[in-house]
Amino acid sequence: MIIIIKQVVKIGGSLFPNYAITLADKLKCTDSCIILGGGEFANLIRKYDDEMNFSDEINHWTAIDCMDIIAKLVNDKLDSTRLAFSIDEVNDISDEGFTPIFVVSEFLKSEDPFECSWDVTSDSIAAYVAHLLNANLFIVTNVNGIYTQEPKEPGSTFISKIDAKTLLTFQESSIDVMLPSLLLEFGTDCYVVNGKFPERVLSLIDDNKNDYNFEYTQIIGD
Repeated sequence: MIIIIKQVVKIGGSLFPNYAITLADKLKCTDSCIILGGGEFANLIRKYDDEMNFSDEINHWTAIDCMDIIAKLVNDKLDSTRLAFSIDEVNDISDEGFTPIFVVSEFLKSEDPFECSWDVTSDSIAAYVAHLLNANLFIVTNVNGIYTQEPKEPGSTFISKIDAKTLLTFQESSIDVMLPSLLLEFGTDCYVVNGKFPERVLSLIDDNKNDYNFEYTQIIGD
């Protein structure tokens, strides 16, 4: 019997290594598929691009390679996960009782769903995978959710619920630029939550819980 993936959990690279590894392990037996962000590896490519002006294509695919690297590193530390390289493998690994960590580069090269741009990061990739799996989407990062501006800036206000159309007007936030457009295209919601507190993520993905005494952001996409 194939277990249906209930949610795609994108764990931001900012949480690597310790928080990302801890959360990935705690997601066992939750019918989740994990996608890892590129973290500091991808940030270095951005830095070098600012200096050297590499091509959009090379920037895009090497940043995705960074996602693969972190996926493999996280998986190396855990017994509860297995690496998946296709949608079929995601389902097969879940069916075997392990949590799939999706290594996305080869899959994306065959699908090629995005333009090569810094506007597309692991957030948008996770949204695309969640759409294919008909799964819920959780963006797990190192802040509580979406703010009106950088959280440390004076006057910054936390937003608990926001529609994706409004997010299109934001200059920057804790998600990538492309994600709101994809949520509108797919007609789906998304949750942004702080992965430094794994119990928050687990609470949101547990259908039996409905009392959330912590901050998180729901993005409405339909």
